[in-house]
Amino acid sequence: MDALSSELAFLPATEQARLVRERAVSSTELVETYLRRIERLDPELKSYVTVCADEALADARAPRTGPFSGVPLAVKDLVDTAGIRTTYSCGAFADNVPERDAEIVRRLRAAGFVILGKTNTPEFGTTAVTESELNGKCRNPWDTSRTPGGSSGGAAAAVAAGLVPIAHGSDGGGSIRIPASCCGLFGLKPTRGRISTAPLGDAYGFSTGGAITRSVADTAAFLDVVSGAVPGDAYIAAPPERPFADEVGAPPGRLRIGLAVDPPHPAPVAGVCIAAAKDAGKLLEELGHEVEEVTPPWRSDELMALFTTVWQTVPVLYPADRSVLEPRNAAFAERAAATSSADYVRSFVRLQLYGRTFAAFCASFDVVLTPTLAQPPVPVGWMQEPDDPWEQFDRAAEFTPFTPPVNVAGLPAASVPLFWSDEGLPIGVQLIAEAGSEPVLLRLAAQLEQARPWANRRPPLPYAR
Repeated sequence: MDALSSELAFLPATEQARLVRERAVSSTELVETYLRRIERLDPELKSYVTVCADEALADARAPRTGPFSGVPLAVKDLVDTAGIRTTYSCGAFADNVPERDAEIVRRLRAAGFVILGKTNTPEFGTTAVTESELNGKCRNPWDTSRTPGGSSGGAAAAVAAGLVPIAHGSDGGGSIRIPASCCGLFGLKPTRGRISTAPLGDAYGFSTGGAITRSVADTAAFLDVVSGAVPGDAYIAAPPERPFADEVGAPPGRLRIGLAVDPPHPAPVAGVCIAAAKDAGKLLEELGHEVEEVTPPWRSDELMALFTTVWQTVPVLYPADRSVLEPRNAAFAERAAATSSADYVRSFVRLQLYGRTFAAFCASFDVVLTPTLAQPPVPVGWMQEPDDPWEQFDRAAEFTPFTPPVNVAGLPAASVPLFWSDEGLPIGVQLIAEAGSEPVLLRLAAQLEQARPWANRRPPLPYAR
């Protein structure tokens, strides 16, 4: 029974949905399988901050409709869930229970998903690891001394450890791609405006929802059920010509791919991350694509300063006294208050000009290939420097130089788990395409998945069992 439960736990969400439709397994069985695994394995990982056992079992027994009917799902704790505690990993919201779902959660429920609980994230999601004073340090199941990344680190750790088949995430500077790379999973950041951010707005258009999954097919099917705008959205992406799920397995054709390993701002890039990108380039050539080494026009000494001017406003969006915030976010809020509106607008406009230049370059290729990260998963605690909160931000930038430009430009990008280090750590590679080109990324990622399958790779015991 344990072996059977383990195999069930690691099945992709689309496969679980098929089994539920065919009555080969029940939603209750799935939920019970994951609840047992969470109870046994999550005390060390801390991938969940809230587990909705009773509610999930009740939902599993109730009649449901939708393409993911009865399939368990975890939701990142930055997004409001009606009746489910939502803390944003901030002590000021430790007992916060929203009355309404965010739009993406409403759509996930309508698709038939059963919400197992809320996943760990850093306070307000403002850094690239998942560690907070309220919800603790989330650990990577591939090596529990290492981070699962952030800010959707709990989501990635839960999927990698078989504690949920698919997890919601969000990405404002790499927060889906970073943990997907750290945990050996597939993570796609959609085009700006592809998924509504309602009820909250996103004036600068950096952040979007998405999923962290074991398979490309799961991400494609997820996009099909959550995509689309609602009245009032500031950004709206044109709908796809056909369902995203139809792209999986479709021939990508011969693509022109630019391979870039030099980061957009000064940061040392580990040899293993460069090796992963170049190895992916060789694989793509073997699959018939044209790969050319390039240097994008993304090098900018002022990029991180401009990005910080905008990013430091995130804590201001939450009604909490600055004195209760962690040092990083307190410093952000303090500097945001001292930044004039003129300086903010000037930084935003310069970022948009930067984004347009980078977007135009990406449009000259079918896909741009880079390392996802500049380093393998860093040790837990590596990014924390309580005496200097700005050092925390600098370390995050050093870890993740390749991901923020994609958010600034509003482009779709995916981290693909093709490479593992000699120490057994996952090393992702990033695929970037022009706006609206999720179909290209899905077709290409599915081709890579078929050529070098990863879904059956599991972290070491006890998480593999």
